[in-house]
Amino acid sequence: MKILVVEDDKKVGAFLQRAFSEDGFVVDRVRLAAEAKDQSSYIPYDLLVLDWMLPDGDGLSLCKELRASGLATPILMLTARSEIGEKVLALNQGVDDFLTKPFALEELIARARALIRRAQGAGKMQLTLGPLSLDFRTRVVSNAGQVMDLTAKEFLLLEILVRNAPRVVTRSELLANVWQTTADLGSNVIEVHIKHLREKLGTLGDHIETVRSQGYRYSIE
Repeated sequence: MKILVVEDDKKVGAFLQRAFSEDGFVVDRVRLAAEAKDQSSYIPYDLLVLDWMLPDGDGLSLCKELRASGLATPILMLTARSEIGEKVLALNQGVDDFLTKPFALEELIARARALIRRAQGAGKMQLTLGPLSLDFRTRVVSNAGQVMDLTAKEFLLLEILVRNAPRVVTRSELLANVWQTTADLGSNVIEVHIKHLREKLGTLGDHIETVRSQGYRYSIE
């Protein structure tokens, strides 16, 4: 499941990205409304987690624009505002759920999963490419029905590659989503995990292609 977090506060944004990632989500993070509008126009997110106040506008106006453009992706609004009238306004502008700061992390994750379930339906919590199947609720991967034992990071790596197939996923994207860092770790950590993932996938491991000086992609041919 892929989430876009729109939060201008670096500490809060990093905390949200880490929390969602540790719970098995693939997370992108931006700080501006313009960036969120651009990315959500071409990346099929399962959920937008949106702060009310942003440097170049406000989350409510952004939500209204996104809905006017036809975006149906669920939106969870985070804000320090607690007035009933403001909540009603947000819901009327297209926000699907509203969580007031401070909030419990468990409630945030539960609300996020509930919104995605309602939007996608239980039958769409699984992604299949040929004999490869990924269940995002249980984090189970199978090849023609045979379950494979992947670590949490291996599952995230595979999910990112499959969700973006056949686009090349850069090293920086993998580092940000799997290891929650924007800096190269200065080692072959990605290569080692890709190697183990290929081995566990068996013949399907050949679909994970190395694109020199760029990154990796999952070939669907």
